[in-house]
Amino acid sequence: MKDEEAALFANDVFYAAFIAKDYDAMQRLWAKKGAICVHPGWLPLYGHEDVLESWQAILGEPGAPEVTCRAAKVSIFGESAVVTCIEDLNGAYLCATNVFVKEAGDWKIVHHHAGPVNLRPEDLPDEPDVAVN
Repeated sequence: MKDEEAALFANDVFYAAFIAKDYDAMQRLWAKKGAICVHPGWLPLYGHEDVLESWQAILGEPGAPEVTCRAAKVSIFGESAVVTCIEDLNGAYLCATNVFVKEAGDWKIVHHHAGPVNLRPEDLPDEPDVAVN
């Protein structure tokens, strides 16, 4: 599998864990050597432990919104991959950046940042996931 495809697959796994509220899968996806996460409206979280505690709280919340990843695009920079996408949370849209690094040969997420974007449903990109290099 090419790096672009593998990074997009890792991004898909991230959103699958989010949708399934699967903390164990989410935990396995994050890099061990560091982590940064900026949830919408939150201050940045630094460090593996704090980031995973936030995901445990979010995924354990029964009222957490459903999320769909749309129009993912990936750029590879050596051993790093940057994926941007639109998150659809029940009609509220966020623009997200997910940064992956290779760890023991697998793409692991090291940074997630999502924030609101002014987007109407008819303006949503309806395109396949692509590599942009």
